[in-house]
Amino acid sequence: MAQWVKGKVIDVEHWTDTLFRIKIKAPIAAFIPGQYAKLALLIDGKRVTRAYSYVNAPSDNHLEFYLVKIPKGQLSPHLHQLSVGAEIIISEEARGFFVLSEIPSCDTLWMLATGTGIGPYLSILQAGEDLARFKQVVLVHAARLSCDLNYLPLMQQLKKCFNGRLHIQTVVSREKTATSLHGRIPALIENHLLEKTVGLDINHQSHVMLCGNPQMVRDTQKILQDTRQMQKNLRGQPGHISSEQYW
Repeated sequence: MAQWVKGKVIDVEHWTDTLFRIKIKAPIAAFIPGQYAKLALLIDGKRVTRAYSYVNAPSDNHLEFYLVKIPKGQLSPHLHQLSVGAEIIISEEARGFFVLSEIPSCDTLWMLATGTGIGPYLSILQAGEDLARFKQVVLVHAARLSCDLNYLPLMQQLKKCFNGRLHIQTVVSREKTATSLHGRIPALIENHLLEKTVGLDINHQSHVMLCGNPQMVRDTQKILQDTRQMQKNLRGQPGHISSEQYW
C-alpha cells in the first residue's frame, strides 16, 4: 500500500486551456528517471488519486508534473485549479519500470511520445545517466497543435548538451507547420518519413520506447512487429519495443 506525504505547490504554469504543469515540494523517497508518482487530493472527503510521471531529474528538489485537464475527470480538473501554496498529497515511493535499466543496449534509442507522455523522457534526459551505451538518441514529441509542444524549448536545450547524439523531432496532427512533421507517429513510421527526416533507421539495432496515447502505442507496436519484425521487450527476453500507456 502506498505511503502518502504532504506536499506544497510551488509553481503552476498554464500553457493552454487544458495543458499545464505544476511543481511541488515534498519529502519523497529517491526515484529513478522514468518512474511515476501518485498525486492525490481530498475531494468531498475522499482521497482521489492518479498516477503521473516525473518530468524533473531526481537531483532536482522541485518535483515537476506535466498534466492535461480531462473535462469530466475525477482529479485533473481539481489539479488544474491549484495555485501556489496549495497543499497536495503525493506517494512517498515512486513506481514503474519505464526506465533505462530495463532497456537493452543498442545503436539508436527512439523515445516516441504523444501529449503528456513526453514527461518520463525529459526526466531521463535531464538526469543524463546510463545514456552513453546508446550511440544516438531520438526524442519525438507528437501533439495536435504546435502550441501544445510546451516543452520544445527544454528539448532544444537538452539537444545542445548531448554533442550531436540527441535528435529532436516534433509532429503535429491537426495543422501543417514548417518545423514539424504532419500526421500520426504510426503512419510516419509506416511510410518511413520519420526516419528519413531524422536521418536514422528503426531496425534491429534500435530500441523504441513508446509513451502516451494507448491507440498510438498499440498502432505503433503493430507496425513495428508486422513490418520490421521487432518484438516487445520482456524481462528475461530482451526485445526492441518498450511501452507505457497514459490512461
